[in-house]
Amino acid sequence: MRLGNWEVTPCLAGKFKLDGGAMFGVVPKTIWSKLIPADEDNRIPMALRTLVIRGYGKAVIVDSGGGGGWDEKLEKIYQFERGEGLSGSLGALGLIPADITDVIVTHLHFDHGGGLVTPSGDGWSLTFPNAVHHVHEDQWKHALSPNPRDRASYFRERIEILERENVLAMHDAGWSLAPGLDILIVNGHTPGQQLAKVSGGGETVCYCADLIPTSAHIPIPYVMAYDLNPVLAMEEKERFLASAVAESWILCFEHDPFKEACRIAKEGRAYKAGETIML
Repeated sequence: MRLGNWEVTPCLAGKFKLDGGAMFGVVPKTIWSKLIPADEDNRIPMALRTLVIRGYGKAVIVDSGGGGGWDEKLEKIYQFERGEGLSGSLGALGLIPADITDVIVTHLHFDHGGGLVTPSGDGWSLTFPNAVHHVHEDQWKHALSPNPRDRASYFRERIEILERENVLAMHDAGWSLAPGLDILIVNGHTPGQQLAKVSGGGETVCYCADLIPTSAHIPIPYVMAYDLNPVLAMEEKERFLASAVAESWILCFEHDPFKEACRIAKEGRAYKAGETIML
């Protein structure tokens, strides 16, 4: 989709599965399972959808999927399906990982930042060797010293390489990469989560990351058990959706297995997903 000087394209890095109950928190399974059906192990399918943004001489990617190099136990738990992988999806756009100039890391959980590195011998190499990797400093600090509740979501050996290779750019507030590419900060899911908002030509596309991981999570109370501060997450979501309705944003969902993007409508006090939009 062209937005003024920007072109935005969703880019699938694969699929995986997570526990449906954890993904919907206090929402009963009798309700959420009608939205995204679970398998026999209570897991629901999840997309690993990144966003490629090109313009102003830059080739930007937001998040990197889960990547490879996982051990047998984690492969079994998360049921990764990579297909051609992120490099294959980029290739369909005429890009190779070395073309990427900037990586906006929404946060460093394994399903968002695992693909920042690629297995290389007994260690790791950067997937995007020529890119500046943008991370909020609160998320960086938390990722290196997580609490027991979310420690399993971080893999230090995949994170530290960013600093070691001197490709890390830290931010301490909302910021802009170039005109029309703005970064919003939310903290309910995890400290310093960055959402990319692209505007131009009278349109706006916003990448929701884990503030709203799927279109099924649009209702305000539908927040994840993974959210460290669920009340704050609900407050942030309500402000975000109010802006999305008022300014007719198109929301792109990182994990939705069925709906790539849509606009939002408000009916009474409830927010609803509109028709699917293919970017």
